[in-house]
Amino acid sequence: MSIEVNNESGVPADEENLIRLGRFLLDGLFVHPEAELSIILVDTTAMEKLHIEWMDEPGPTDVLSFPMDELRPGTAGRLTPAGVLGDVVLCPEVAQAQAEKAGHSTQEELLLLTTHGVLHLLGYDHVEPDEEAEMFALQRSLLADYLGGKAPEETVS
Repeated sequence: MSIEVNNESGVPADEENLIRLGRFLLDGLFVHPEAELSIILVDTTAMEKLHIEWMDEPGPTDVLSFPMDELRPGTAGRLTPAGVLGDVVLCPEVAQAQAEKAGHSTQEELLLLTTHGVLHLLGYDHVEPDEEAEMFALQRSLLADYLGGKAPEETVS
């Protein structure tokens, strides 16, 4: 499994923890061990440009996901095919502000956002209420399992 973290944000982050989380998520969602995932941390200026270009929305956001091979979660008996899962782009500055409001650390927020982004790469969404309930329940469960207890309060929109 290839998980690459590229921190272009200028903000220190626990990149090894993001890689461990990525492996945990992909293993737990039965993604092929030869799949590739990229996690990129950017500053608010770069995130705002991406947010406008891809979502046609102003201002920086917390996380964006760019799927590549449109992989979906596998099962214990059938892994996803090998392929490029895609990119999760995080903005630590936005994450820090959200973490302060939620009362947890910036690192916990980055873990939450990474989990959210990976689920988007695997086809989960939260447009409809039933989709949101499914995605956020899975997000909470995966993150709680990774952290060995309770997941941080969700701040992802």
